[in-house]
Parts: sequence; structure tokens; C-alpha cells
Amino acid sequence: MTATGHAVIGTVIAAKIGNPALAIPLALASHVAADFFPHWDTGFERYKKSENIFIRNSVVDVIMSFTLSFLLVYFLFPQTSYAYAFIMVIAAQFFDWATAPYLFLKWNFPPFTWAYRFQMLFDRPMAKPWGVIGQVAVLAALVFLAIKF
Repeated sequence: MTATGHAVIGTVIAAKIGNPALAIPLALASHVAADFFPHWDTGFERYKKSENIFIRNSVVDVIMSFTLSFLLVYFLFPQTSYAYAFIMVIAAQFFDWATAPYLFLKWNFPPFTWAYRFQMLFDRPMAKPWGVIGQVAVLAALVFLAIKF
């Protein structure tokens, strides 16, 4: 799942669960569950892209993730603290952050190799357009349910 997808999930967790002792483990677990869902992300077939394109697309995704999280809190979940939402977004994205040094800096040693191998256990990539369409549909449904309930 994209960083933006994980951010949406983290923001919904922040909006609905005020206890960080419950919300942080749930946000971490949400990353695994979300990546089990077939999805497209910036790392899809990264070996077929130039390193600059992979990095640029990933940076844009991260910027979009925090922007969308802010907008969700501002417009849909105004009772949610921005700081708390930020913490939940980072928790929901944590496994990607732990893998970033391996992917972008070529730090091919533990704990970064461990993080990468762990992620590969549950990552289910899917090509565009269906990898994007399915992801957007699931996230839209999650936000809709969070607003209604």
C-alpha cells in the first residue's frame, strides 16, 4: 500500500481510538493487514525504474500522505489532535520507514535487512490500474464508515 494509504488508515485510527496504548499497536497491525490486500505502491517493479524516479515518486507519496492526513483531520475529524494523528500516521507507516534505509541508502545490514524481509512476507503487489482502484475503494469505504459510525 502507498504511504498515503497507510496515512489514511492511521488518521482514521487516530480519529476513532483515543487511547494510544490501543491505537499504536492497531496502527502497526494495520500496516500488515493493508499490505496483504493486493495493491500498487511506488516500489512496484522498482527495478524497472530509474532510481531517481523511484525516489521522486516515493517522496511525492510521503508528502501526499501527510497532506491528506491533515485534510482529513481538518475537514472530517476536527476533534482529532494533529499531533496524535501524526503519531498514528507514523505508526501506520512504520514498517515502510524501517525499510527505507535498505531501499534508498542501500544499507544492506540488520536491522534494515530484517525490516525488508519482514515486509516481503506479507506484501501483495498488483499492477495499475487495479492495484490503485482497489486501494482507493477500500480507503474510501474506511473513511465513509469512520464518518458514519
